[in-house]
Amino acid sequence: MSALLAASLIWAFSFGLIKTQLAGVPAHLVAFVRLGLSTLLFMPWCRPGAVTRRTLGLLLLCGAVQYGLMYVAYLAAFGYLKASEVALWTIFTPLYVVLLADLISRTFRARDLFAAGISVAGAWIVSYGSGVSDLIGIALVQVSNLAFAAGQVWYRRLLPAPSAVRDSQVFAVLYLGSTLLTAIPVGLGAGTLDAVMALTATQVATILYLGLVPSGLGFFLWNVGVRHSREATAAVLNNAKAPLAIAVSWLIFEPFPTLQSLARTLLALALIAAALWLTEMNRARDS
Repeated sequence: MSALLAASLIWAFSFGLIKTQLAGVPAHLVAFVRLGLSTLLFMPWCRPGAVTRRTLGLLLLCGAVQYGLMYVAYLAAFGYLKASEVALWTIFTPLYVVLLADLISRTFRARDLFAAGISVAGAWIVSYGSGVSDLIGIALVQVSNLAFAAGQVWYRRLLPAPSAVRDSQVFAVLYLGSTLLTAIPVGLGAGTLDAVMALTATQVATILYLGLVPSGLGFFLWNVGVRHSREATAAVLNNAKAPLAIAVSWLIFEPFPTLQSLARTLLALALIAAALWLTEMNRARDS
């Protein structure tokens, strides 16, 4: 669980950076470079022989979905929504994780779905009445949510714990799959070279940070946590980043909030903590 919490804290700082520093940079270009950097970061630890060729191929596909498809949709949403709105509309991921896991397992865990619902309700509270969001942006975030949820559920089944295979031995493969997917729109898009040449030093530094820390380290920590936790626990913690990101956005990128807004954020965190406690109670009952 500690790995999941660490990843959530890392991600909390990325929403505002994307909106404030990378405005106007093509989303597919940012996704490609970020994931390429993540691939390079884990390449020294890559041991393809640790798994079968079939598993390698499935890990490539898993990475293409969880990170490639997720990132293209997620980053494109910033063209339609504010940073705080993007953070808000990611809140449905817990429901997707629980429902997809139950679908694959052919079960229905009502208590886990209820806990995921509490997590969604908690994250929803941090909405502070900014008006109706753009529907295209909302749809893009939901595609991103589904891709990320499907990838983490799939990864957990490709490398069940306990296993002799370490996450670091195969994680470059996931990132490679996502990099190959995001390379398609980069290759087909017009003006990619011009967009690269137009990057400022600040934008280059921002992309380097996002590729190595929130993408590279953050996603690695998240999947490590997913692999060694209950799916319902990981599902609930998908929403920890929402109130954290909005709080960071207020403190750094946007005007300081009112006391009412701060109270909403604290209440959201309390509900997510309650949902987390409920998942642990469910585990005790199931054991």
